[in-house]
Amino acid sequence: MNGRLFLASLFSVSVCLTSAQAAESDKKAETLSFENDVRKILKVHCLHCHGENGEMEGSLDLRLKRFMVKGGDSGPSIVPGKSGESELIARIEAKEMPPEGKHMPEEELAILKQWIDQGAHTLRPEPEKIGEDYLAPDDLAFWSFQPVKNYPVPKVKQSKLVKQPVDAFLLSKLEEKDLTFTAEASKASLARRAFYDLIGLPPTPEELKQFLDDKSPDAYEKLIDRLLASPHYGERWGRHWLDVAGYADSEGYNNKDQERPWAFRYRDYVIRAFNEDKPYDQFLQEQLAGDEMVKPPYHKLSPEDMQKLVATGFLRMAPDGTGSNPAEKEVAKNQVVTDTVDIVSSSILGMTVACAQCHDHKYDPIPQNDYYRFRAIFEPALDWKNWRTPAGRRISIMSDEDRKQANELEKEAQKVLAERTELVNKFIDRTLERELMDVPEDKREAARTAYKTPGNKRTKEQAALLKNYPRINRLSAGSLYLYDRTLYELSSKATQKSKELARDLVAKVEKETLAKIPEDRKALALAAQKADAKKRTEEQKKIIEEFPGLLVSTTNLKDFDPEGAAQVQHFKDEAKRFNDLKTTAILKEYSDKVAKIRDKKPKEEFIRVLTEVPGKVPKTFFFNRGDFEQPKHELQPAGLSVVKSNLQQQVDIPVQNKDIPTTGRRLAYAKYITNGEHPLTARVFVNRLWLHHFGKGIVASPTDFGKLGIPPTHRELLDWLAHDFVANGWKIKRLHKMLMTSSAYMQSSQRSDEYNVVDPDNLLYGHMPVRRLEAETIRDSIIAVTGKLKNDLYGEPVPVKEDEVGQIVVGIANVDSAGRQGKSIKMDDRQFRRSVYVAVSRSKPLAVLDMFDAPKMEPNCEKRSSSTVAPQSLLMMNSGFMVEHAEYFAERLQKERAGNKAEQVKLAWMLAYGKEPTEQEIKQSIEFIDSQIPQFKDQKNSAGKTPEQLALATFCQALLSSNEFLYVD
Repeated sequence: MNGRLFLASLFSVSVCLTSAQAAESDKKAETLSFENDVRKILKVHCLHCHGENGEMEGSLDLRLKRFMVKGGDSGPSIVPGKSGESELIARIEAKEMPPEGKHMPEEELAILKQWIDQGAHTLRPEPEKIGEDYLAPDDLAFWSFQPVKNYPVPKVKQSKLVKQPVDAFLLSKLEEKDLTFTAEASKASLARRAFYDLIGLPPTPEELKQFLDDKSPDAYEKLIDRLLASPHYGERWGRHWLDVAGYADSEGYNNKDQERPWAFRYRDYVIRAFNEDKPYDQFLQEQLAGDEMVKPPYHKLSPEDMQKLVATGFLRMAPDGTGSNPAEKEVAKNQVVTDTVDIVSSSILGMTVACAQCHDHKYDPIPQNDYYRFRAIFEPALDWKNWRTPAGRRISIMSDEDRKQANELEKEAQKVLAERTELVNKFIDRTLERELMDVPEDKREAARTAYKTPGNKRTKEQAALLKNYPRINRLSAGSLYLYDRTLYELSSKATQKSKELARDLVAKVEKETLAKIPEDRKALALAAQKADAKKRTEEQKKIIEEFPGLLVSTTNLKDFDPEGAAQVQHFKDEAKRFNDLKTTAILKEYSDKVAKIRDKKPKEEFIRVLTEVPGKVPKTFFFNRGDFEQPKHELQPAGLSVVKSNLQQQVDIPVQNKDIPTTGRRLAYAKYITNGEHPLTARVFVNRLWLHHFGKGIVASPTDFGKLGIPPTHRELLDWLAHDFVANGWKIKRLHKMLMTSSAYMQSSQRSDEYNVVDPDNLLYGHMPVRRLEAETIRDSIIAVTGKLKNDLYGEPVPVKEDEVGQIVVGIANVDSAGRQGKSIKMDDRQFRRSVYVAVSRSKPLAVLDMFDAPKMEPNCEKRSSSTVAPQSLLMMNSGFMVEHAEYFAERLQKERAGNKAEQVKLAWMLAYGKEPTEQEIKQSIEFIDSQIPQFKDQKNSAGKTPEQLALATFCQALLSSNEFLYVD
């Protein structure tokens, strides 16, 4: 570093230090207030013991300044102007307060001291009286709890850039910094961006050509309309909602992680809702209270009513281990309720209501009482004292005709089962008598009686007797097969004896016959014995007639040795008798017959729903410290107090709606939050929509609109969008189109040095961010470019399994009871379905999705992360999935552009990147492919691929692993 640069840097450092010191000095000179500076510190560290829920340790209430001056049992807690004489400060410095958890940080203690020393100022006169759930004026005034305002669209200098009202809101902020939008993105970039945003798939070359060739002014708008009309739109945007709903095809909670066989119907409901452009208010109402819109009992349902019931699967997405016999059942039940409340509040209200389960929310104005009032809305359906396990909550959708047919077939099956049971009893009796032959004769009757006496009624003597004869003691319907093994052994032995005896007797007859033949004729006799009957000479026939014993065999033994043949037959009969006594094969015939009958039965299907039991209205109690074993006072259902306080139209949630069979609580609440006046519902949703289009939300913490959340960058825009959304019928597709046809959305992702200095985090939206594709979109795009993507909609989830190296892949599991991998079961083309249809197992996340940040549903996904880690590259280079699909990709290129490498490269580029390669890129690609061919010439290839094919596949894998494929600009 030269001298001038050194002096310049030194001056810069000194300026920074001076600025920092000045800022600290200003802070010290600043007059602190209870409302702005002190109350939030006390709320975190002190109020749970001194003011919340009637807790007044030492009779001390710290919720107001005047209460602090008044003090408690130890006298005043503060002395205004004298922090050194204030009891509160002394206790904190002595580490006596707070008594549990972390001690107060020194910087916060310094603020308390400064406030006291300055005279303990308040901004306004304090109320004379406050209730148990005191909400301070500053809490009520927080921006997200205020009614949504219809702000006027700002006037801007660059009005030509305003294609949609959102542009004006963004430009007004940019112009304050003398900035503007970046130039519009290329047509090809816009197409790829729109395809991924709306349907989560890359454009095909044909689709891209259609758009690029359309020179009409509204070509882009027509493209948006086509994509919004695509059935793949619902798959893409349904996945976004399934994240916040916590969708999973397994129950989670514990290691058993039982499957949810019918959860997929809720997934399909969500996809359909987006495809049909169901208004968001109706979408929420059906998910929160679809069952309360349908009259019970839920039988002979119309398609519309069935969908309303299916929608309540939203309230069944929380992890639920209550059907897996958990160790602590009451804990498991209450955890389901807790997680459900968490999912509802975070996804719809954008609030961390669950933080108030054990104490008042430390940051937001949500008293603990509010938490249990909110819980009371759902407890009639999630009644933890009259709990229904997952299997007990499902509703059958079998028709009366099918049920009648199924019942008739079941009666037929039961008849066969009854016959089988009768046989089993006979077999047991027969086996018992056989086994009793090994018991001394004087004990047989006692053993027989002991066996036939039920186990719980046997005397000690009977139990002791049977213990001496374990083969009798363990005899049962389930163990009959064990006795078959003994019978098999006896049958085999008898068969072997019959064969050996027959062989010996035949040899004896042959020997005796040969002994009778003169020596000079023995050669003739032996030749006649071996000769074919049709080819024997006259001499041979003559000697056979004279000595018929030469032709003795096991079949004609009785003609030469009747007694011996009878003995052989005895052993054969014995073998058959033992074989006929075997029960397994006979009983299996009956079992197979039952299975065939039952296979004819119409399959009974179910829907996974949340319903209430008519007439049962449980009471909801406040749990002290969140402990369900410490119930205190009863609470009635209600929404959040801070929201209710700011609404003009007051809405009460009924304890029991007398007009419908259910309590009506959830239905009333659903209508309340979608009445257009609730300050959170629309704001939270439009912010989430903005997040998925622009890479981050106007509020960057989409599930936390509270004080710990990130404040909106453009509050007026957020309110304008929320108001417009409600005013235009809560229509989601309309909002998509408005955002995507704005200048802001259509910008290039190019950044300039000027923007990097003024707005490095792009908080002003002066360009579009480059975004990595999400996990499902990466997998779907890889399958799509190979041409293998299966576009079937809806249906049962595609199964996943653990492969031989422990990776979770798409496939049908074949594991025995000891966990050993069996023979691989061939998968059909379901493996090429979109990722939204792949089973979401909480304990077995699909490896390729898990690596790219697919969410863990614990209990839901508030916001996806987008990481960049080394294992992602390793997966793209080495995983079986990538290698397999790179080969499929190469096969497609060879099929559609046979023999022409340049054309194959062009097609690969169009499929993967949505654009044509330059001549230089084509040349480099061909050189790369050619360079790979020698690498494969000496390798053995079980798939029969040529080195040229494998080299092309390597090139395809490189394209699929590149940033240009994985990111969209």
